[in-house]
Amino acid sequence: MHAVNRRAARVAARCLVVPLAAAPLLFAAQPAFAHTDLVTGSPAEAASESRPPQTIKLTFSDEMTSRYAKVALTAPDGEQGAAGAPQVAGRTVTLPVKPGLPAGSYTVGYRVVSADGHPVTGSYRFTVEEAAPAPAPTPTRTPTPTPTRTDDASRTDDASSTLDPPLPVVPIAGGLFLLAAAGVSVAVTRRRRIRHGS
Repeated sequence: MHAVNRRAARVAARCLVVPLAAAPLLFAAQPAFAHTDLVTGSPAEAASESRPPQTIKLTFSDEMTSRYAKVALTAPDGEQGAAGAPQVAGRTVTLPVKPGLPAGSYTVGYRVVSADGHPVTGSYRFTVEEAAPAPAPTPTRTPTPTPTRTDDASRTDDASSTLDPPLPVVPIAGGLFLLAAAGVSVAVTRRRRIRHGS
């Protein structure tokens, strides 16, 4: 009987040693299957910002890839506030934000894939106190018209035509004077002849 009891005790001890030896391996393997969690967000949850942020930055507990990292920003009016696709760098996902967004409550939503292959989704809100300033309009310049030479030349010609007499007037006036003098001399000669003849 004593021999049978000793054998049973040895078998029971061996059965307990194997699970205890394997226990550290099981605990060591658990972190590899842990879910991915959001560590920090910028802006943070329930934060109050004076102006709309230029980017949304989310840092997770595990590294992400562009294929399995989705981030969205919903503005107070229900419109999407993202200005492009999220950019992934290690454990941080950055989302560009549109300029000129209004004040109010914003919602950040995300969907990532954990290390064990399960999707992890979440969301939080933050508040913007003042709307972004509207961009200043770009001033437009009106080109100044430059005077052309043709207009100046035409004006000069018109002015000279009103001030100076035409060139042919001088010779014509001289010719008329000569004709008139000749006519007078002929008339005087005829009168003299008539007197002497009578």
